[in-house]
Amino acid sequence: MLLGALGVVYGDIGTSPLYAFKEAVRAASAGGTSAEPAAVVGAVSLILWALIIIVSVKYAVLILRADNRGEGGIVAMLALLGARHARPGTWQALLLVVGLVGAALLYGDGAITPAISVLSAVEGLKVDAPALGHYVVPITLVILIGLFLVQSKGVAFIGRIFGPVMLVWFAVLTLLGIGGIVHHPEILAAANPWRAVDFLTHAGWHVSFAMLGAAFLAVTGGEAMYADLGHFGAKPIRVAWFGLVLPALVVNYFGQGAVLLAEPDAIENPFYRLSPDWAHYPLIGLATLATVIASQAIISGVFSLTQQSIQLGFLPTMRIIQTAQDERGQIYVPVVNWLLAAGTLTAVVIFGSSDALAGAYGIAVSLLMAITTLLAALIALKWGYNPIAVVALNGFFLMIDLVFLGANSVKLLEGGWFPLVLAGLVALMMLTWKKGTALVEEARVALRLPEDVFLERLRANPPVRLPGTAAFLSSATHGIPLHLSRFVERSHALTEQILIVTALYEESPTVPQSERAEISRIAPDFYRLTLRYGFMEDASIPEGLACAVRSGLLPEHFIDDLTIFIGHETIIPKSDHRGMSDWREKLFAFMQRNGERTGAFFCVPTRQVIEVGTEIEI
Repeated sequence: MLLGALGVVYGDIGTSPLYAFKEAVRAASAGGTSAEPAAVVGAVSLILWALIIIVSVKYAVLILRADNRGEGGIVAMLALLGARHARPGTWQALLLVVGLVGAALLYGDGAITPAISVLSAVEGLKVDAPALGHYVVPITLVILIGLFLVQSKGVAFIGRIFGPVMLVWFAVLTLLGIGGIVHHPEILAAANPWRAVDFLTHAGWHVSFAMLGAAFLAVTGGEAMYADLGHFGAKPIRVAWFGLVLPALVVNYFGQGAVLLAEPDAIENPFYRLSPDWAHYPLIGLATLATVIASQAIISGVFSLTQQSIQLGFLPTMRIIQTAQDERGQIYVPVVNWLLAAGTLTAVVIFGSSDALAGAYGIAVSLLMAITTLLAALIALKWGYNPIAVVALNGFFLMIDLVFLGANSVKLLEGGWFPLVLAGLVALMMLTWKKGTALVEEARVALRLPEDVFLERLRANPPVRLPGTAAFLSSATHGIPLHLSRFVERSHALTEQILIVTALYEESPTVPQSERAEISRIAPDFYRLTLRYGFMEDASIPEGLACAVRSGLLPEHFIDDLTIFIGHETIIPKSDHRGMSDWREKLFAFMQRNGERTGAFFCVPTRQVIEVGTEIEI
């Protein structure tokens, strides 16, 4: 578990020494070609205490406590707060919007992280051979295209080397840092937090803000500790952080600072100047591999977030492929993979260097951290913690988050707009889908027959009874599905046994098998079956039916000759003053048309499916 956490959780923050310190010192030196000693010590001190306060205390000690039955992340927080079912106009509805913006920011982070990580590793070629600088972007694009191409194969084969490679990486970081510190131990003065405070207060606000924004790059990736909580658990994540990752990062940053104290002109790339000349190219290879692992970790995280968002009703159904039979978290989402690839490759082409991308990187992550702090405070209050302590502690961390957010906002026009535009588009789609599905359900309610009315019509005009069982999928736990009443209306026939099946996703990550199925009888040989799944599970109708049979809720012959009827709804946007604006209704209709087929999403074999069409105006 410790090795796995090294590869998945700490891949992003573990590769930040490639670019974070360099950018912080450049900002402190106002873009000069050499580093001032006070700027070097101040930058190292600022990064050290940012790692301690934000990552160690806030995330490792406090935020990891806000788990939803072992799962973490923004979506798990929204589930804990019950924001999914918020009524419009309430504070919970506002909370839902804030939470979905936080989730959308992870997509912006997912597009930037592979770009800046791989670029910063490949840029090591320019240390020994400046003429190779023209090849950095093409090599980066080739590596990233290869990374996105192999996603469909699954990451199980890469996963086996994740941990060991990152273990070697952190060992190398430590050795390089020790070498620098031994030669120039005066850098140890940076352990005093006053050195950071003193520099920031005397450097002028524009330099201080630029330095704060650049130093924040050292803690980006810290949010992965919480996002990946469900994969490893809090203890391995904490042990890996305090036992290896934090010491390795701190020692390396101190080592880079020592190099700049001795060679102020090494500001171009202090990380690679730490190593002896003979080790440059092996180090570039190791750094590139480490950044690919960091990129893989964020891509997998985006896939998991997409799955959770779909199952909680924040995104339309998409094709999700399980790439490993023995590991549920190994998934591949083709649409998201190629949209993420487009965003990442665009970022590399537009910005062209890790220096330029640094301006785009921090703003999305700092806003995400601020939202996480706010939601964590609300969860603590909901769980009954002392309100004064919660407000004081989370208020302190929120103030720090907002300071870093303000510092990064200065870089809005330098590139910070890029991840915000991506996040804004994702948030727009999430909110449009959430609102659109609510409008469709309102339309269904108006058209859906009550059970007693439907049964009375059957008695008045008995249909032809066909052998076998028909299961009608329904989104509601009451009333008759539209496609059931439409099928009887048009065919004047009905099977001998009838099931109305509803699959619900709960606010918890998993649901025990003993609580999977619940059944109620509507009439003789006419039942309503409700299946419950957690937001980390795949809803399989065949598995749910088999579970109901095993539990004795359904007789076995019900599923021997089973046909599953699914409503195929065509959304018709209507130009009126109700619902959403016309363009959002058209966007929702487009998303609904291009979503995964309902039968495929619920794992229903195609040969058992019959679709019944219905038009719904919104």
